[in-house]
Amino acid sequence: MEDQDVTPKTVHVNGVTTKKRNDYLEWPEYFMAVAFLSAQRSKDPSSQVGACIVNQENKIVGIGYNGMPNGCDDDDLPWARSADNQLDTKYPYVCHAELNAIMNKNSADVKGCTMYVALFPCNECAKLIIQAGIKEVVYMSDKYHDTPGMTASRKLLSMAGIAYKEFKPKRTKIVIDFNSINQPGKLESAKE
Repeated sequence: MEDQDVTPKTVHVNGVTTKKRNDYLEWPEYFMAVAFLSAQRSKDPSSQVGACIVNQENKIVGIGYNGMPNGCDDDDLPWARSADNQLDTKYPYVCHAELNAIMNKNSADVKGCTMYVALFPCNECAKLIIQAGIKEVVYMSDKYHDTPGMTASRKLLSMAGIAYKEFKPKRTKIVIDFNSINQPGKLESAKE
């Protein structure tokens, strides 16, 4: 199911020339966009992170975002990044996107899969990724690169033979316009 870089075929039907779109999302862009869309479900006021797990057939087998555990009222838990007492911050409570994507899997396992994630995984998530059998991590941002947790994460992933690479988008924005489906110009513009 790999995308091929081939000049689109032109088809002539009833005097109308039509060819397929060539500005469609390629698989990596699509999966990272799904991770970013999933992040929009997060209620965290400072960090919205999403993850998307994909199998070898380019099928999504897990999606997650950062949030409080199931059954725990997120109105009764803190969302602060810092406080005098760590128990008054989000960190002891929040589940990361990677954990949720692994736990929300819709297949027997995620062995051999690739995880697309907005933010490079922390050391705790690296352990989960390793234990789940994920073979590759594709991340958008590594803004905490120099922290001890991220150094430990890279060490663990490398030791376990899990590839990780930065996602380099071909476009900076993907816009979802719910009204576009009702605009006749969208279909008509494909005609030449």
